[in-house]
Amino acid sequence: MVLQQFAVVGMGRFGSSLAKELVKLGHQVLGIDKDEEVVDEMNGIVTHAVVADATDEEVLRSLGIRNFDCVIVAIGNDIQTSILVSIQMKELGLKRVVAKAVTELHGRVLDRIGVDRIIYPERDMGIRVAHQLVSPNLLDYIELSKDYTIVELSVPNCLDGMSLRDLNTRSRFGCSIVALNKEGGIIIAPTAEDVLSEKDIMVLIGTNEQIEEFEDVIIDRL
Repeated sequence: MVLQQFAVVGMGRFGSSLAKELVKLGHQVLGIDKDEEVVDEMNGIVTHAVVADATDEEVLRSLGIRNFDCVIVAIGNDIQTSILVSIQMKELGLKRVVAKAVTELHGRVLDRIGVDRIIYPERDMGIRVAHQLVSPNLLDYIELSKDYTIVELSVPNCLDGMSLRDLNTRSRFGCSIVALNKEGGIIIAPTAEDVLSEKDIMVLIGTNEQIEEFEDVIIDRL
C-alpha cells in the first residue's frame, strides 16, 4: 500500500470519522477546523491537527496544502464556506479534491467548480439502510453507478451445501458472485466448485434489476 497524505477540512462527525479511518488504514492525515476545541480533540488521533481558516489562501499555502495527495472538504453546515474552500483548493492546483454535499444543488455547484468527487453521506447512508431494511439477508449495499450495484448477502439456509455451479447466477440472472467470505477467510473470484455454507457471505455484482431478481427468486422462493 502506498502511503498517501490527506487533508480533511471540517472535523465534524463525518470529517473526524473519515480522518480516523484514513489513519487506521495507515495514511497521514492533516485535520483542519476553525474550532479550537474540535482540533484539540483530534490531536493525537490524526497525524497533525490545526486551527485554521481554510478559505484563506495564504493560510493554506503556509500549511503546504499543495503537497497533499487529496483534500476532503467535509464542511456540511455551511454550504457557502464549503464552496469557497473547494474553489481555493482547485485554484491552488490540488491533485484531487473530494467534497461533502448536503443537497443536490450543493453537489451540482461543487461539480461545476471542478471537484473531483462529491459525496452525499446522509443520502448514501439512507439508501443503504433502506435496502437493508427491506432485505433481511442484505448486509451491505454499494451503488457503483446508476445501474450497477455491489451487495453483500448472507447465505440463507436454502442455499446451504449448494455449489456455485448449481446456483449458476451468471447464466440465470446475469449477476456474478465475485467473492465469498467464509469462516476460514475470503475467497476472491470463487470457482464453480466452491460450495456455499449457511454461515458464508456472498459478494455479488450486477445491475439493480439482476440483484433484485436474484433475491426474489433464490432467497425468497428457493
